[in-house]
Parts: sequence; structure tokens; C-alpha cells
Amino acid sequence: MSRSGYTLPVFACAAAVAALHWLRDRQPLTLASIDLIEPAQIAEIPIEQVAGLSENTALAIARSDPGDNLDLTKNTPIWVLVEWREVGEAIIIKGGEGIGRQLNADDKPAIYAYAQKLLQENLQRMLAPGQKITVTIILPEGRSLAVRTSNSAFGVVEGLSLLGTTGISQPLSTPDQLAVFRAQLQNKASRFESLVFCIGENGLDLARKLGINPEQLVKTANWLGPMLVEADVLGVKEILLFGYHGKLMKLAGGIFHTHHYLADGRREILAAQCAIAGLKLRDIQAVFNSATAEAALIYLKSLDAETGSDWVNQVYNAIAETIDVRSQEYIQSHTERGTAVTVCGSILFDRDRKIIVKSKTAALLIEKLC
Repeated sequence: MSRSGYTLPVFACAAAVAALHWLRDRQPLTLASIDLIEPAQIAEIPIEQVAGLSENTALAIARSDPGDNLDLTKNTPIWVLVEWREVGEAIIIKGGEGIGRQLNADDKPAIYAYAQKLLQENLQRMLAPGQKITVTIILPEGRSLAVRTSNSAFGVVEGLSLLGTTGISQPLSTPDQLAVFRAQLQNKASRFESLVFCIGENGLDLARKLGINPEQLVKTANWLGPMLVEADVLGVKEILLFGYHGKLMKLAGGIFHTHHYLADGRREILAAQCAIAGLKLRDIQAVFNSATAEAALIYLKSLDAETGSDWVNQVYNAIAETIDVRSQEYIQSHTERGTAVTVCGSILFDRDRKIIVKSKTAALLIEKLC
């Protein structure tokens, strides 16, 4: 059985708790007790070092341990600086070196809702009435690690994100994690006929903001194929596939395990759909040679702006409809009865979390879900 660990916000919170403990009690902390909130349990996080830098400032260091997950932040150090303040809010959270900036959110640090809540709730309990602190999170290796992630595709640059909706880091790429996802799916399929499949945290977050019932959201990670078949077996009537276009478009090419280590046909899929739509050869070549799916989308948008054409809609509508068809075919080919009960629709969004396209089926499903 693979070992789970904790998400990056938990270690940032642990270091912050240790630094505040030093400021308050002038004693180092070797283990920080963190209320994870999601799930409702306490985690004991080792603290590597604590140092008082001045009468009003302390620094603490924790080290990321995501368990047996394929996570590039494994063993990376997290530094947190905590300083007393005289005025303003009780707790101000800042992103230091190695924490990414959100280009689509006025360069705010990429410290998302769960991380903010985790820090606020755990630190507030340690403050006396009227006490105020500034918390600065630093990832010394964040900038170098970020170039190996898809952060820039979501408008996060110069560092990593403190992203997630839970404190537990599950090994998403292992077969045991598929078993966990299937169990969650079975639970939700017993209560709802319509579900929304999200590959990752960005999709889950956006789906919630659109007003979709969180209880109908199912995280799949890269296991879309097995999860679709399982949903069909369980009698789920409708599945809305909701994801970042650079991931979800793989389904249009018949790739139903979307981890890039296994298969990646994004530029081939995009280029093929551009050719079918009738783009000129030089534009098809530009799309094919784009470094990322996001870069290809930006190229198509610029082409539309220059020529007054509608290539983005044409190409992405074709991709979305193809995803629906290929998903139905995949389910059908993996069921004993040879027919699919589940209807699939797809919604693709870009790095700014703006919806690019909804398939015809998805447009009907989203009306029912929101």
C-alpha cells in the first residue's frame, strides 16, 4: 500500500506555527500540531530549524513530504518568516522568494483558498487579542522547480503555488489511488445521476465557483478512462468532463490516461483539427510547433484578431465534440454489454480559468448542474 503524505500548504503552516511559537514563548518547536481542517484531523509535522532573527522576527523551516506521490516538491524546504506588527489586520500572509505570482490576478502570490484558511485558523488560535503578525512564505527552490511544472500554463510565474483543497497528499499516480477514487465515485454515484469529472485542483476550484454542487464533483487525476467505465457500470446517467484544455484534449486523440509520462499527443490533435477546419499550412505548422497547448491557443486567438476569423471556436468545438464521441466509444468498448449508459459532455478552460468551449451535450448538462 502506498503511503500518503501532506500537501505543501501544511508544511508552510507548520513552519509558521513554529516561528510564531518562538516569538511568543522564546522556545524552539520540534513538532508542530496542525489542524488540517480538510480532513478534520491533526497532523504532527517535524520542524527542522527555528531561529529568532530579532526581538520581533523569527524564521522556521519545515520540509515537504508528500508521501509516495510523484511530486517534485518532495523534500523541498519551506521557510516561513513571522514578524510582530502594530497596526492592520491580525494576520497578513505574503509570498516571498519561490512563491509564484498570479498574472491573471494582479500579481497576487499564488497562495490559494485552502492554504489561506489553514494558516489563518491555525495561527489565529495562537494570538492574544490585539496581536498582529505578518507571515512571509519562502520556497528557496521554488523558482527552479517551477520550470518543471505546468504552472505557467495557468498564469503562475516565478515560483510554485500553494494549491489544494485538502491537507492530505495522496499518491495520485498509483493503482491504490485509483481504488480510492473509485470508492469515492461509488459513493457519489449512489446519490447522483449526474456527476462532474475534474482532473485536478484547478478544475475543482473553477467548478465550485460556477455554482456546481461540490458533492457532485469527482476528482479523477489522470485516470479518466477507468473512471468513465466505472461510472457507466454504476449507472451514472451523465458525466460532465471539466478540465484544462491542454489535458482534456488528449481524450480527442483516444488517450484516456492523461499523464504525460505515458502519452502526449496534444500538438498532433490540435494540428489535425486545424487541418480539418481548413487553416493554411503555415498556420497548422505554427500550431504544431507551439511549445505548449496554451501557446497554440494564443496563436489561434491572434489569428482570429488579425483576420476577423473564428478559428478558435471552430477548432475547439470540434475538439470538444470529438472528446464526447471518443468518451462514449471508450465506455462502450470496455463494457460487457457493448453499449454505454452514460452520456458525456465536455468543457475546456484556459490558463486564466476562462471557459473556451462547451460541447453541445455539456451546454445542456451545465444548465442542470448550476
